[in-house]
Amino acid sequence: MTTEQTWKVGPLAEASGLTVRTLHHWDGIGLLSPSLRTSSGHRAYTEPDVVRLYQILALRRLGLGLDTIATCLDAGIDPVRLVREHLAATDASLTALQALRERLAHVHTELTAERTPDTADLLRLVQAVGATGPTGPAAQEVLHRHLDDDQVHALADHAAALGPAAHYLLEVEWPQLYRSAEALRTAGVDPTDPRVRRIAGRLDELSRLFSGGDTTLAAAVRTAWREEPAAMSGVPDAPADAWAPLRTYLDQARRSS
Repeated sequence: MTTEQTWKVGPLAEASGLTVRTLHHWDGIGLLSPSLRTSSGHRAYTEPDVVRLYQILALRRLGLGLDTIATCLDAGIDPVRLVREHLAATDASLTALQALRERLAHVHTELTAERTPDTADLLRLVQAVGATGPTGPAAQEVLHRHLDDDQVHALADHAAALGPAAHYLLEVEWPQLYRSAEALRTAGVDPTDPRVRRIAGRLDELSRLFSGGDTTLAAAVRTAWREEPAAMSGVPDAPADAWAPLRTYLDQARRSS
């Protein structure tokens, strides 16, 4: 029988590249706590705790704050999708950094030779510096059907302001919140349950983030979700009529808050 490996806070901090103070802070706020207490009374991290640590670090690398990470983990994380998104974000970052390096090297060569870079070179450099990750094509097509050009541009501007986190929030967290809410609904959990209210609150928070507080824009995005939920949710084979009970369920959670 294989004995599960455990870690005290010091060795885990060293192995993960974090500080003991950071792990103590995360324990204090309930983000990551040692789940085992040894016979001698010492607290120790287990293998599932290390899995959660990776999830925290991956989400933080995608630009999310600790409060948002806690909400994501409470709502439930698909580990395969998280690693896939982390990998995609890393690949996108490497591609963007390579393009930036090439354009910086070119401008550096021009300046070293006491030549003034032309406007096209500078614009390409600006484009490389401001490069952001891709967004899902299915959701983009839906948004273009429900938003006018000005609204699409406004949504893109708000997403750009969020930085690298925007891709994760749109493509992973938002759909995952809906899936988690549906799992609670089908399990018979009352919509007044704190877990459901947290999901509804986070969905509304994401709406405000991407709409910049523009109620008209937020309403247009909600319409896209209401009328084409399968594409927006990342579950293309889900029947449209399956989402009506979920919308009612989340509305009941909002009214109970």
